[in-house]
Amino acid sequence: MPTSHKTLKTRRLGRAGLEVPEVGLGCVGMSELYGPRELDESRATVLRALDLGVTFFDTSDVYGAGHNESFLGEVLGSRRDEAVLATKFGAVRTPDGLGYTVNGRSEYVAQACDASLKRLGMDVIDLYYQHRVDPDTPIEETVGAMAALVEAGKVRFLGLSECSAATLRRAHAVHAISAVQIEYSLFSREPEEELIPTCCELGVGVVAYSPLGRGILTGRITETETLSNLDFRRFHPRFHPDNLPRNLELVRALAAFAEQKDCTAGQLALAWLLHTSPEVVPIPGTKRRRYLEENRAAADVALTAEECRQLCELVPIDKIAGPRYHREELARVGL
Repeated sequence: MPTSHKTLKTRRLGRAGLEVPEVGLGCVGMSELYGPRELDESRATVLRALDLGVTFFDTSDVYGAGHNESFLGEVLGSRRDEAVLATKFGAVRTPDGLGYTVNGRSEYVAQACDASLKRLGMDVIDLYYQHRVDPDTPIEETVGAMAALVEAGKVRFLGLSECSAATLRRAHAVHAISAVQIEYSLFSREPEEELIPTCCELGVGVVAYSPLGRGILTGRITETETLSNLDFRRFHPRFHPDNLPRNLELVRALAAFAEQKDCTAGQLALAWLLHTSPEVVPIPGTKRRRYLEENRAAADVALTAEECRQLCELVPIDKIAGPRYHREELARVGL
């Protein structure tokens, strides 16, 4: 398994010039969704990431109801200048804390940004995403308000998360969009149909969240029952007891391929993403140093075009059991 830590290469997100390391770090699990918080280990993971050159950190104002931004800001502290910090707005928790609504109105954009800057303890956000597109607010209004934040010096670059190709075109016409964040992995290849080609055409970077299929592609999760009651994957369609065994059959084929490459299945999945396009930057999430180091080393796994094609054949899209979200949630945000 690759464990060397050569200097990470950088990739450019968008034509405006945002440079980030080719592997980033998703931070949501440090606050919620993936089991109980482990703040000491999470803090050590963030600092280790800085030392390894994994300096592209992804958070959101909705993660942990603001906790994730506050935590990340505190840990980065005096090392803020070493980091490229991305956060998001627009997903608003419902009063019961169990769901969320979407808000893209111009007045809310400004309020959300100021609140994020306060929690982060920072003067500027490097990359500011609309977390989900508000179907009731024209994208032109939302991006216009985001552009005003750039003009005010509060934000450096703009992004959208989980948008359609058509929405991206409309947004990009208002202000340059540097990155689109989308779920993209061997288990979620739908963006290849229209969104990624549009990103390439417009010169927009692709930030791949859940690049390990929320952990399925590592092969470490073999039974849903072993997950914590605080882990949302217990209720995720692809982890359902009827679906997980079928998905793990695909992962076993991936693991056999990985053994030939002297790496783990997870590293192979990340390496595949890195080889799909120079515009793609995966941000695997973890709150533990050992997994951070494993994910970081995936950048050292070399693949040929033929090997990438073989991996797609090993993991056929039509064999993946369960949707990537519950259908009703997808419908609610227009996906």
